[in-house]
Amino acid sequence: MIRRPNRWLATLLAAFFLLTVVLVGLPATAQAATPAALAQPQGPVVEHLRVKVPADARGAWLQAEEESWGPWLQRQDGFLGRELLWDAEREEGLLLIRWRSRRQWLAIPASEIDAVQGRFEVAARRALSRDPEARWLAGAANPFPLVHAGELEWVALTPPVEEEGR
Repeated sequence: MIRRPNRWLATLLAAFFLLTVVLVGLPATAQAATPAALAQPQGPVVEHLRVKVPADARGAWLQAEEESWGPWLQRQDGFLGRELLWDAEREEGLLLIRWRSRRQWLAIPASEIDAVQGRFEVAARRALSRDPEARWLAGAANPFPLVHAGELEWVALTPPVEEEGR
């Protein structure tokens, strides 16, 4: 007669073996991935924003941007410049705002940003009310709502190509 090994003992040995394999594969010391431990970009960053801009309201959006955000950004410490682009297919405005450092950008108080946003919305409604094609948007709380906000680490700048004959 063949004697079968005790199932309990076999399970215990299998668990011990598995634990040993897992522990041997781990490094001697493990670092916790905390926000402080993760390196944040120290150089220039680009804030990118996408806002809903219907085709018939594009001029009003640009005018409101220039009346509100444009002058305010010029006075901010670390502001390097911005590009306003328009995606006709999505009917969205894309704003690329360059900052000397992430620290300078994030140092701006939220209350200040909210105040400028309020001025932008007032300017947008005023511009829209004068435009017969886009007047339908003038009653919206924010005629150009934010679709997406993010940041990009600025790693290189390619100089523009010089035109021949200049």
